[in-house]
Amino acid sequence: MAKDTLLSCRLLHPLPKMSAATKLRQMVTDPESFIVAPGVYDGFSARIALEVGFDCIYMTGAGTSASRLGQPDLGFASLNDMRAHAEMIANLDPSTPLIADADTGYGGPNMIARTIEQYHRSGVAGLHIEDQIQTKRCGHLGGKSVESAETFRQRIAAAVQARRRAGSDIVIIARTDALQTDGYEEALRRLQLAVEAGADVAFLEGVQTEEQARGVCRALAPTPVLLNMVENGATPSWTPDQAREFGFKIIIFPFLTIAPAYEAIKASLQHLKKTGTTGISKDFTPKKLFTVVGLEKAMAVDAEAGGSMYSGV
Repeated sequence: MAKDTLLSCRLLHPLPKMSAATKLRQMVTDPESFIVAPGVYDGFSARIALEVGFDCIYMTGAGTSASRLGQPDLGFASLNDMRAHAEMIANLDPSTPLIADADTGYGGPNMIARTIEQYHRSGVAGLHIEDQIQTKRCGHLGGKSVESAETFRQRIAAAVQARRRAGSDIVIIARTDALQTDGYEEALRRLQLAVEAGADVAFLEGVQTEEQARGVCRALAPTPVLLNMVENGATPSWTPDQAREFGFKIIIFPFLTIAPAYEAIKASLQHLKKTGTTGISKDFTPKKLFTVVGLEKAMAVDAEAGGSMYSGV
């Protein structure tokens, strides 16, 4: 085929872009990569993380429940709540992979298959499914209960089978909360069962010591392991460099954006109540806000179509 003909074909039928799931899968399997994913809880915090330039972001279930529902992370959020939130965040920049909490998978094998299918169609690159009972709670709260190891294995197997049927590259992360309920050895056994069932990444929730951190990475190698870095929770505060040295492949920071947002919002409201003024910085204009959330792209789309709706903005 002549070069000019080939070029014309490519212009008319451009090659499909790599999906975010495929990109995340390559990052996870690249021996030189280490993934730092800041937790985002809504579209605005996600936009800021993208503006800063992170290569991967994480949708926190606790943050979703708090921001979308105004409720604690006690199983209030349904599949529809989580899927819709994840779809919005994932599609702000489809080239940046989003890892999203999928709680327990929201039911038995058929519901878990539905969860995988919906997250896949929504553009989510990776998700984690845990072994807590359906009325779950945040992994860093006490009093948790977990299902049997066999039920956990079935959840992961159902997820893997659904991914295969969908022709998806979505990365399946198996999370166990059994460390707090049944001890380290049982938690490790559950993760090994999950890996045998086809999980791509292992996730030991609530790691308490460096010995446990190193041990789970060593025992599950070469399977990548994720560290959940919840400040002031069950896990000591470790940096990405420390996590990588321990043997982890991914580190997520679920509270990274929602905690400072709470402090800043509360301080501003208290300032208004006390002084009658907002104290907002003069450089934070409406245009700056809209620029953060995509004003320039919206203007470009309108202009490319021949419109002038946003001229002079």
